[in-house]
Amino acid sequence: MNVPSTYHYAIIGSGASGSVLANRLSTDPGTSVVVIEAGAWSEDPNTQDPGGFVKLWGSDLDWALPTTPQPGMADRELTINQGKVVGGSTTINAMMYVRGNPENFNEWSARGATGWSFREVLPYFKKSEDYAGGASDYHGTGGELSVCDCPDEVMRSEEFLKGAVEAGYDGPYWDYNGERQENGAGLLQFHISPDGKRASGATAFICPVLTRPNLTVISEAQVTRVIIRDGRAVGVEFVRNGATEQIMVEKEVIVSAGALQSPKILMLSGVGPADHLTSMGIPVAADLPGVGQNLQDHIQLPVIFRAKSERPMTTLLTGNVLFVKTAEEATVPDLQLNFTPSIPSPLAPLLPDFGGNVAIFLPILVQPKSIGSVQLRSADPMDKPLINPNYFGHPADLEVFHKALEIIRKIADTEAFSSLNGGELAPGPGDPDGFIRTQSSTLWHPAGTCKIGSDTDPMAVVDPQLRVRGVQGLRVADASVMPTVTSGNTVAASFMIGEKAADMILSDN
Repeated sequence: MNVPSTYHYAIIGSGASGSVLANRLSTDPGTSVVVIEAGAWSEDPNTQDPGGFVKLWGSDLDWALPTTPQPGMADRELTINQGKVVGGSTTINAMMYVRGNPENFNEWSARGATGWSFREVLPYFKKSEDYAGGASDYHGTGGELSVCDCPDEVMRSEEFLKGAVEAGYDGPYWDYNGERQENGAGLLQFHISPDGKRASGATAFICPVLTRPNLTVISEAQVTRVIIRDGRAVGVEFVRNGATEQIMVEKEVIVSAGALQSPKILMLSGVGPADHLTSMGIPVAADLPGVGQNLQDHIQLPVIFRAKSERPMTTLLTGNVLFVKTAEEATVPDLQLNFTPSIPSPLAPLLPDFGGNVAIFLPILVQPKSIGSVQLRSADPMDKPLINPNYFGHPADLEVFHKALEIIRKIADTEAFSSLNGGELAPGPGDPDGFIRTQSSTLWHPAGTCKIGSDTDPMAVVDPQLRVRGVQGLRVADASVMPTVTSGNTVAASFMIGEKAADMILSDN
C-alpha cells in the first residue's frame, strides 16, 4: 500500500483510545490522520463471537507479554494478554464495560489531573455509548459503542443477586455505572452489539469511517520510535514487511499503544528515565523518570463451589457483579466480585474436571497497593518489554482477598443461595494464603505507566492535556495515563480517555 509521507496527526495503536481518536480527529475532511497498528486486520470469527476470545489468547493476535518471576505469586511468570490486532485489546477482551467509581476520577483530579473529575469525564462516557437500557443522567444513547446488560440468560443468577441482597447489599439489579457503584449487586454490562457480536474499537469507531479519504490505517506495522527533532515530535518510524519506513507529522503524534507498549515506545524514542536510556545506548530527548513507573494491574482469584442444580454452560465468562470497599478507610471499592452460576464454555477446556457442575466466584483486587514497572529489555524495538507488576508486593493486597472470602461465604450461606450451594471446593478451610499466591492471576488491566500529573510532580509523564512533558507535538492517550487504576475493568475508561483526548487536541489545534 502506498501511503502519503506526511499527515497532520499520527496515532500509534488502534485500541480503545486510539480507535476513538481516529474517528474523531478525521471528522474534518481537511485533516489527515494515520493510524499505525502493529497487528493485522482479522477475519477470525472468534473476534466477533462473544465467547470465542479465549481461543485468541496466545495466537498471532496476542502480544502475550510475559512478566518477570513474581515472588508474591510463588515466583511464577504470568502472561499478560494484549491485543495485537486492529482494535487492540478490545478485539480479544471479555467485553465487560465498567466505568469505574466516580471517586476514582475525583482522586485523579485531586492528584493533579485537572479537568478529569467525574463530573467532567461523564459527558465523554455518555458520548460514546449506545446503552440498550436507554438514556438517563448517567447513560447515553446514539453513540458508536453498543453497551447492554448481560445478554446471556443462563448467566443471570438470581441466587447470587438475591443472596447479596440478603447479605446486606443493594440490588438485585443495581446499575453500577449509574449514580453509585459500590454495595449494589447487579448484572455486568458488556460492549456487545444488538445482534450479539463483539463491539470492538475497530467495529464501532474505525470500520464505519474507513471510507473517509483523509483517514489511513497502516496495519502490520510495528512502531520502532517517535522521531523527535529539536524537542518536537515530527514523525514516526515503523517496520512493515521487514522494511523500515517513516512518515512525517505536521501537528501531533499520539501514542495509544497501551500501558505496556506506550512507555516502551517513549523510551525507544529517548523519552524516559535518563539513566535507564543511557544504559541502553539510547540518546536522551527528555529525561522523564516516571515513564514506565507506577504500573498497576488488577488481580483475580477463582473461588469454586459445587453447584446443586444443573445448568448449561454460559456463553460469557461471567455476568453478575458486586463492588465493595473492604477497608473502612477506603474511598473507592477495592473489591470487584464477579459470579458465574455454571461452567463458562470459553473456559471449559482450561478448567479441571470437578466431577459435576460448579459455580464460580471471582474476587478481583481493583485497587492494588502494589506498584510495578515497565523497562526496556534492550534497545531492540522487536524485544518485548521487561514487565514487573510486583504482584502482592504490598501486604494489604493479600488482605483484600481474605475479606473477599468472608464476603463470598456470607453470600453462599444465605437462603437465596442455598438452592445452588453444594459446598465450597476451593480454597476450602484453613489458611488461604498458599491458594491465593498460587492460583491468582492477572486480569489483564495494566495501567498508570505514563501518568497524568501537575508540573510539580516529578513522576508525571503527561500534563492534564495529555501532552508529554518536555516534548512538543507529542501526547499519550490510553490506560497508561491513569494516575491510579479504576475500580473495575479498564476498557470503558480507555474509550473515555480517547474521547476526551480528541476533544482537547481539536481545541488546541
